[in-house]
Amino acid sequence: MTTLSEQERIALQRACIVEHMRGENAHDWPAVYETFIRDERASYDVVPLSTHFAGFAGVVDFYTAFDAAVPDFKLVNTAEYDVAGCSIREVTVTGTHQAEFCGVQPTGQKVKFELAAFYLFGQGAEAGKLLTERVYFDLETVLRQMRGEPNAPTGVGLAELAA
Repeated sequence: MTTLSEQERIALQRACIVEHMRGENAHDWPAVYETFIRDERASYDVVPLSTHFAGFAGVVDFYTAFDAAVPDFKLVNTAEYDVAGCSIREVTVTGTHQAEFCGVQPTGQKVKFELAAFYLFGQGAEAGKLLTERVYFDLETVLRQMRGEPNAPTGVGLAELAA
């Protein structure tokens, strides 16, 4: 058994996230799911909702729900940070509210918010596969935009700063 160096692990993680985000932006769910370990260790955590989607089935449930709520969502990666076993990406999410989300019925409103995603990886032969994606964002910003409030914040402009 060959032990990977820290740099080799980080390279595997980065390649996984590139494919993961490519799949998300293309709404290519089989490609997204392929980036995860496909068993009960997998999970998706939405910290602002205090929600843990357990197991690979939970990962699928999360994407099914979010894709229904914002079916045209796109991600722009604005920053990345990596250590062996964990990668963090700051992204700007844009899209249109088309189905119920957190009790807000579909409004057709545009949303734009910043999000930090923590990607936790397996070890050994699974070093290039996701165990968990854990996301942090300002839920109130998203809900105010979905409700169409006139002064709803849109973040600090990370996508524009990164351009």
